[in-house]
Amino acid sequence: MTQRNSSEHLVVIGNGMAGCRAVEEILARDPARFRITIFGAEPRVNYNRIMLSPLLAGEKTFDDIVINDAAWYANNGVTLVAGDAVVAIDPATKMVTAASGVTVRYDKLLISTGSTPFIIPVPGADLPGVVTFRDMDDVDAMLKAAGKGGNAVVIGGGLLGLEAAHGLSLRGMKVTVIHLMPTLMERQLDETAGHLLKSALEARGQTIVTGADTAGILGDGKVEGVRLKDGREISASLVVMAVGIRPNTGLARAAGLSVGRGIHVNDHMVTSDPDILAVGECVEHDGQVYGLVAPLWEMCRALADGLTGAPGGGYHGSTMSTRLKVAGLDVFSAGDFSGNDGAEDIILRDEAGGVYKRVSVKDDRIVGAVLYGDTQDGGWYFDLLQKQQNISQIRDSLIFGNAFSADQPAPDAPARGRAEPDVNDAGRRPAARDAEPFTRAGLANVGPADARASAATRPAYA
Repeated sequence: MTQRNSSEHLVVIGNGMAGCRAVEEILARDPARFRITIFGAEPRVNYNRIMLSPLLAGEKTFDDIVINDAAWYANNGVTLVAGDAVVAIDPATKMVTAASGVTVRYDKLLISTGSTPFIIPVPGADLPGVVTFRDMDDVDAMLKAAGKGGNAVVIGGGLLGLEAAHGLSLRGMKVTVIHLMPTLMERQLDETAGHLLKSALEARGQTIVTGADTAGILGDGKVEGVRLKDGREISASLVVMAVGIRPNTGLARAAGLSVGRGIHVNDHMVTSDPDILAVGECVEHDGQVYGLVAPLWEMCRALADGLTGAPGGGYHGSTMSTRLKVAGLDVFSAGDFSGNDGAEDIILRDEAGGVYKRVSVKDDRIVGAVLYGDTQDGGWYFDLLQKQQNISQIRDSLIFGNAFSADQPAPDAPARGRAEPDVNDAGRRPAARDAEPFTRAGLANVGPADARASAATRPAYA
């Protein structure tokens, strides 16, 4: 067990992935620097929320997804207060108060409260049988419902919603996915990739309803169905709300910290109060909020460098890429593939083979990419994008991947992560329509704006 003589007390609000990773980074740099207390709202040790989907699907157990077990806290001298959420911060006295009434003084405070799921404000949203998909309690509720069989409706065709639908299908429920926009996962996929994904999921027995707006949840004392604004009604004994998340800023705002979409932080994750830091999905850095794992880990390293005085240049934002397996189907996206500002698209489409690739290029540099079915070159495209490397010499073979461009080194693949919008899954990027019919494994260069689909307006709610 780590022995600490320091009188400095670091209190962490949030026993999730970002908060515990930040503590790990601090311990790796200076294990004797702080006495550490972690408050967690859930009565559990830290576990991998990314693995909730395979847990729901029956592919993992809870023990399989634990990141920091009880022994880790004990061996590192970390005091865990589980199942007792912090409800107030008093920066003047440097005290936090938990729901149980316990008060603890801090020298440094780390807020890692993550995000909260958005609940559509429709009639019936508070009925028993309406759940979100963010933690173990949600999974337990879905497993209990699935054990009884019947119909489930998942509202939201982003990553979380599709993962929930997949898990419930494997558990024997008949699942309908309702999505507001015409394209599934529109923040990660373009129109064509979304269509291929929809077709593949329908072939597995799911019902996918796109362009559908929820009017209300039906039921008398419990969920019995969902009514759409066009009048259609879908029977269901379980409704999963998976329409997005928002940074959990309530504690910070009440404490008088500077808050926008998230808690404002500098490059070392320090808030407007120099003794309070924040990290993870709850923060806003340089106008951006993040939900992927890789940026959060970068934030944690920068935070630990700053707190311990270790060398490091701080956090300067992240270039986003997403490599995911949705219901066993591989997808990848990175950068801007909206087709704006005169970018051109190079497209490979093999619909019969379930493969689609689109690379957006401007001024002989990759600005975005979408891959469906075959994502093995995602890391290579992402590396070219990050380095802004001139691709003019390999343009003709670019869409076929690194194997056809031997003079380009293959980089490591980007970190896997859960891609979640900061607000909801209702917005979409404009996608490129096919400029002409494609033959199997056909290749085409698509010009700029003339071949674009118009963008839908993304609803803005914080």
